[in-house]
Amino acid sequence: MVYGYARVSTRGQARDGNSLEAQEKALRNAGAEEIYSDAFTGTKSDRPSLTVLLRKIGEGDRLVVCKLDRLARSARQGAELVDDLLRRGVSLHILNMGVLDDTPTGRLIRQILFAFAEFERQLIVDRTRTGKEIAKQRPDFREGRPPVYGKAQKEHALELLKTHSYGQVERLTGISKSTMVRYKRERGPLK
Repeated sequence: MVYGYARVSTRGQARDGNSLEAQEKALRNAGAEEIYSDAFTGTKSDRPSLTVLLRKIGEGDRLVVCKLDRLARSARQGAELVDDLLRRGVSLHILNMGVLDDTPTGRLIRQILFAFAEFERQLIVDRTRTGKEIAKQRPDFREGRPPVYGKAQKEHALELLKTHSYGQVERLTGISKSTMVRYKRERGPLK
């Protein structure tokens, strides 16, 4: 059986052909009959679909992934995973590299590639940390995601609550009940 595995760090990731849809299309074109996908960071080893796939895959099967870093971001985790698959008789095809084998040269190439993936991941973490430190120096810095709804939109939703249920207001405005309750609590009673 030919299995495919696709992974993005976030559901919205769509750059450099890394979206789940782009990966799945490439995997199908490479012969994958059954595809498993996750939207988890590669640094996490407990990814639900990968866990299911690893339990299912066995001797004589082939695993196809678009890039080696879709399997793992750390050299140790990636090497352990690939070594386990090869030991179990699973053939591993990385679309941008070729078929990985269990020869000394194959092991060396895997180690180097995983080391580069880990290095790249650390560069991203460092750049993110530096950017955040610079952003914190701005007086308007606010931790977390920017608000989706402005004050006027939330006030309108609270005004609608006078004559509608939370569910009705949520359907009308798109603002969730939890956001309305939180805003109502933060705003306090009207004066």
